[in-house]
Amino acid sequence: MKIIGLAGWSGAGKTTLITKLLPVLTARGLSVSTIKHAHHHFDVDQPGKDSYLHRESGAREVLVSSSNRWALMHELRGAPEPGLHELLQHLSPVDLVLVEGFKRDAHAKLEVHRAGNAKPFLYPDDPAIVALASDAPPPFLGIPSVDLDNIEAIADLVTKLARPAPL
Repeated sequence: MKIIGLAGWSGAGKTTLITKLLPVLTARGLSVSTIKHAHHHFDVDQPGKDSYLHRESGAREVLVSSSNRWALMHELRGAPEPGLHELLQHLSPVDLVLVEGFKRDAHAKLEVHRAGNAKPFLYPDDPAIVALASDAPPPFLGIPSVDLDNIEAIADLVTKLARPAPL
């Protein structure tokens, strides 16, 4: 299993890029999973539903299954947030994992940069950035860079520069 992150400031288009990359990568025959870090409280469950009540009543894990999908919710209950390495262990084996967030981790990353954000590039301050995707020419030499709208070229870079996931 290989891994590559998409890093960038809020509003740069990381999620949009992932949603455009996924169909291209899967059309190339790759199995792809994603990990998204949320910086805020989120809930995948709905108040009043049985699974919500199970969790709220104290269950450490609740697995919900149907003929279409299954989901495992794990309550930390005060335990430390797991790191990327630990979360990767919970995924089924795939060819490629795209990671959004975890920008301080050392895995290989493609920086997503949008000039309209008026934010500086994360590269070269982050040595884990191995390529750039931007809607403006980056002021750097020596690192692969592609136009943010060239999804095929970004897919090429992602597959070429992804690294084996840490075991």
